[in-house]
Amino acid sequence: TAAAVQLLPGSPMMARPLRVWERCLLTAFLPRQHRGAARLRSSSNAGRSFSTKPARRPRMEYQDAVCTLNTLQTNASLLDQVKRERGQPQMQLQAMRSFLQRTGLMVEDLDQLNIIHVTGTKGKGSTCAFTERILRNSGLRTGFYSSPHLVQVRERIRINGKPISKELFTKYFWQVYGRLDETKESHYGTMPAYFRFLTILAFHVFLQEKVDLAVIEVGIGGAYDCTNIIRSPWVCGVSSLGIDHTSILGDTIEKIAWQKGGIFKPGVPAFTVKQPESPMTVLMERAKEIGCELHVCPELEEYEFKGERLKLGLAGEHQRSNATLALQLCRSWLQRRGFYDFISLPEKDVAPHMLLNNRLPQASAFQPSSAMLEGLQNAEWAGRTQTLRRGHVTYYLDGAHTTRSMLACVHWFRETAARDEKTAGGPVVRVLLFNATGERDSAALLKLLVPCQFDFAVFCPNITEAVPSNNADQENFNVTVENMLTRCLDNQKSWRQLSEQGSCSGAELRIPSGLPLVAGQRRTDTLVFPCILSALRWICQSRDSVLDCTDKLASSPVQPGAMTKAEKLREATAIHVLVTGSLHLVGGVLKHIDPSFSS
Repeated sequence: TAAAVQLLPGSPMMARPLRVWERCLLTAFLPRQHRGAARLRSSSNAGRSFSTKPARRPRMEYQDAVCTLNTLQTNASLLDQVKRERGQPQMQLQAMRSFLQRTGLMVEDLDQLNIIHVTGTKGKGSTCAFTERILRNSGLRTGFYSSPHLVQVRERIRINGKPISKELFTKYFWQVYGRLDETKESHYGTMPAYFRFLTILAFHVFLQEKVDLAVIEVGIGGAYDCTNIIRSPWVCGVSSLGIDHTSILGDTIEKIAWQKGGIFKPGVPAFTVKQPESPMTVLMERAKEIGCELHVCPELEEYEFKGERLKLGLAGEHQRSNATLALQLCRSWLQRRGFYDFISLPEKDVAPHMLLNNRLPQASAFQPSSAMLEGLQNAEWAGRTQTLRRGHVTYYLDGAHTTRSMLACVHWFRETAARDEKTAGGPVVRVLLFNATGERDSAALLKLLVPCQFDFAVFCPNITEAVPSNNADQENFNVTVENMLTRCLDNQKSWRQLSEQGSCSGAELRIPSGLPLVAGQRRTDTLVFPCILSALRWICQSRDSVLDCTDKLASSPVQPGAMTKAEKLREATAIHVLVTGSLHLVGGVLKHIDPSFSS
């Protein structure tokens, strides 16, 4: 038979023949994609109306709302609209304001939300999580908008730290969707794309639910991100900068810094963590151009009194820079809003406008209040340096997907897993479960993971299970199943090549942190599975009491030799699994191993 040929996603006409096993993987999922497309068409047609009356709505249930929401990520006219606006980025904000007005809100209405606006490449979500928890501890009713979600889309919109209920999401979804749908005829049939809609929905929810403040995480970039219709935040923050989303933000860190500094507003205080010199210079120039005062946060040690190290609820040394940024954002917000009871402790003896390298003012350290200390310690942000223990299986979950975040992930995992192995009482098997999406350089990320000395490297697409049920929250129709699976096979090939390079005598390679790229004495076996559930079932070998293993592996094609290799997993005292490369992968894993995410 003729070999099937697949195009690599994002590659210029790069093709290669597929082996029999690879064709089995693709064949297993072709019906799935057709079912998904048909379901979307049905959902889209159900809500379509060609009159000026409100659209006839489907049943008012959560899954119906999510299926209708998903039509906003697949509609061809929406995708064409996004492509056009990339060449004229100002159009993005104009369109966002127009969509907001069609729902009955004006940009001025957002001033009531007393917003904290946060951007960055790495750590912006964690910074927001620290910030929200501190202010909630201070007795305030908080709203928190973030992306992406891990399991259910309503995680993106939180009130007092909890995702809004399915009932609230469904209620407000149809209110906002109905207003947009009934006005689309007079606006050339336009509807907002997926992220724009959710941003408008979040603003609507927070206003209706009367939050005291809203912590808003930027989606991508800053200057032209749809959250940047906010005109009067109370304070802005920029977390650590790096290279990501280059096709949208630019291919240098200076261009990316320019985009991130676009959230600054005249007269609104802004804070950032220490950055490399060139992006810091860009941020300074942006602040001066816009007319805001930018300060650099002090190191977290400067808040620590009597030699007591501040305790953080989020693991990893890199979280310390996110914590100091959160402290400054909270202190500035509380001061400007007049909540002095929560910041009344004396400042340390540090000049409040000390110049950093004689150029940029450094914010003053202060003694955190009890609400701040408890907020830092009790902050939670699932899927980021998170450890979950399930009997003989321990999961280390981190959605790192950039070079800098992966370096931080590797440092955290090697330190944490080594500590856990000392108390295991017997042989431990290390497993990598990896996937990467979009334009990201998978090989570069995998190269950083080689020193972790894995016994198995497992690859799968961000498909939660072969036969999805009630899973509309995690469906993505902007990439084909064929491309997803082909990319997994290419990741497997890259890992093998990297492992061979590392094991060559006299060919010791090093990664940016100075760690040697050597696999040590461990030989890594590699496997590819067609979905997250089949990968987890093979890794755990029925040793995770929470994971559903009732169907075993019968529902999915199994790579030749997989069951033989699994003997090592069955005999190990403990199995340590690092899940990384994509937050969507982490979310798919959490759906299966943590029932609270699906409740």
